[in-house]
Amino acid sequence: MIDALKQNRAAWLAAGVLLGLVAAGWLPHSPAHAVATDRLGDFAIATGPLDSDLEAIYFLDCLTGDLRAAVLNPYTWKFYSQFQTNVIEDLGVDASKNPRYLLVTGNAILKRNAGPITPGASAVYVAELTSGKIAAYAVPWSQPLNNSGVPIFSKLWRIDTMKFRVAPLRDED
Repeated sequence: MIDALKQNRAAWLAAGVLLGLVAAGWLPHSPAHAVATDRLGDFAIATGPLDSDLEAIYFLDCLTGDLRAAVLNPYTWKFYSQFQTNVIEDLGVDASKNPRYLLVTGNAILKRNAGPITPGASAVYVAELTSGKIAAYAVPWSQPLNNSGVPIFSKLWRIDTMKFRVAPLRDED
């Protein structure tokens, strides 16, 4: 009988499907989250989650230093909440020295006193390579306001800044 099972492909397929269904019922389910980052010329773009349902899209204009974020309304399918800051001012960068930026997002569940506005579930990081400085920002987010359809227009919250390079790059002549 065991020899018959070894040779019966249908029996093995059925056993594999049954085992897979049993394992799927016992294993914890966790959603997959993906973020994206891209750059072309003087613009960088990235996405990052705000809560379990929505994410923000971030745009960095490398010429002006303007960092903006926008959120789609899940009911109207339009961008309705918008946020902004200027990284040149925040990082104290000399715009005449041709700053070079990197932009990336990451999960950041930042604890804060209870209130209607809290940091979103991700941070956006902007690094300026010639000065060796980096800044972290959060979207001031409110899931209750979002659920009621109230748009938020605000400045991005600067979480912190630091130097990641000890010695500055030499000026290029």
